Amino acid sequence: MIPLRTHKGPRYAFAPGCALMLYKPDVADKIYKILTAFLGDMKLLNICCHHDPKLPEKTIIINVCPGCSKRYSKDFSGISTISLWEILSESNFFPFPNYRGMKMSILDACPTREDENVHEAIRTLLTRMNIQLTEPLKTRTRGSCCGDSFYGLIPVEQVKEQMKKRASEMPEEDVVVYCVSCVNSMLIGGKTPHYLVDLLFNEETRPVIVDPDLWHFELDKYIEKH
Repeated sequence: MIPLRTHKGPRYAFAPGCALMLYKPDVADKIYKILTAFLGDMKLLNICCHHDPKLPEKTIIINVCPGCSKRYSKDFSGISTISLWEILSESNFFPFPNYRGMKMSILDACPTREDENVHEAIRTLLTRMNIQLTEPLKTRTRGSCCGDSFYGLIPVEQVKEQMKKRASEMPEEDVVVYCVSCVNSMLIGGKTPHYLVDLLFNEETRPVIVDPDLWHFELDKYIEKH
């Protein structure tokens, strides 16, 4: 259950994550306004999850990025984290769009591989948006990398081949993703990705930067500044 805040309740902070801030900062602002309306005032974390957020003990960070989720749950003491997906899946306030039974596959992000609460929450959201899900063979805790995690370890052309291989395992042309790097991977692999944040706000998924070299250059530059 969502720990609702009262005068004695938990303290929240919202971490949109570097990738969402690079992709659609205006949507990050929409999410923040919705969360504050429902859960009350909270800090907006513009700091990257690679750095200590220096928050009061017992703060609950609401995350969007799978990488942020993993780091905030393991790397910093005194705080905890919950995904936006878990918050919204239990909500009675969010105006879910209706996709009228549209068929999609799903690519589960690597950092959430062991987080079954996130897997369940996301599938609940898809049901609430009337999306018919066709699961790939490798999914949830059995999921495999979209290919982006290999960046910097092998030549970029081999990274793209890994992306194409993973995309080929999706049984539908339309693929739900909840990691911005996974968006790029599915595009390179020839699929049509639908970023979960975009689905929630009935927006088209159109990344500005797709090339792995350019994407990681911009991402690293943003991380360094934040």
